[in-house]
Amino acid sequence: MEASEIHQCECAACQQGMAHPEQERHRRINLLISRLDEQQRRWYVAMESDQLGPDGDEVLSHITGLDAKTIQRGRQELERELSDRPRERVRLPGGGRPRAEKKTQP
Repeated sequence: MEASEIHQCECAACQQGMAHPEQERHRRINLLISRLDEQQRRWYVAMESDQLGPDGDEVLSHITGLDAKTIQRGRQELERELSDRPRERVRLPGGGRPRAEKKTQP
């Protein structure tokens, strides 16, 4: 998700097109997560999900577009107090796309 892209809520109430009490909150959640990096999104949405109870992952998945497994991963990382997450980078070492070409030694 690019920083400038704001996800449109896909919950049943927002999809009906009629105003509802939570519509502005859903818009603001999506605005905020559009400005966060990938791990910060996981953590924030996991905390929001915890407040909603057992169905929180599914509800927040519809609101934010994040996969329920991603939200669960965020919760697990928070439970471990982020001990396995590096402070100075978003991804763990070795993460990301593999090299297109192998490096050769001269």
